Amino acid sequence: MKLSDLRSVLERHPDSFSRFVLPNGDYIPPHAHVTEVGHVVKNFIDCGGVTGKSERVLLQTHVGQDTDHRLKSHRFAKILQLGRRVLPHEGLEVEVEYDCCVVAQYPVSNAKLSGGHLDVILGKKRTQCLAQERQKAATAGSCCARAASACC
Repeated sequence: MKLSDLRSVLERHPDSFSRFVLPNGDYIPPHAHVTEVGHVVKNFIDCGGVTGKSERVLLQTHVGQDTDHRLKSHRFAKILQLGRRVLPHEGLEVEVEYDCCVVAQYPVSNAKLSGGHLDVILGKKRTQCLAQERQKAATAGSCCARAASACC
C-alpha cells in the first residue's frame, strides 16, 4: 500500500483505533507505538551482476510498558504527516517493522474498517533471486534476455 493511500484511509476514519494485523491473523499488541517514520533506500547488485535500487517507507513499531496506550487514526495520520520532512514523496510503498522475537518487516497490503478499529493488514515479505526472475522473463521473450544468462 502506498503512503498516500494509508494516510487517506486514516484521515477518513480519524476516531477509529488503528491496529496492525500480522500475516497469520494475530495482532501486534494494541498498545504498540509508531515510534519512527523512515525513508529506506536500498542500492544492490544481484548475483547476475545487475544493479538495482528500491525505496520504501518504514514505520517502526514499539511495544512499550504503557499498556493503556492506544493509537487513534488521527494521531497515526499526524505521525505520517511529520514523516514528510524525511520522505521524498507519498508514492512509496509502506512497510511496518515489528520486534516480536526478531525484528521483522511486513509490507502493508490493505487498511480497512472493522468495528471501531482500522485494521492495517500486513503481508508477507519474501526473498527472491532477481536473476532467476529475469531468466524466466527471457524465455518468455522479454527484453532482459542478455542479462538473464549471468546468474550464480
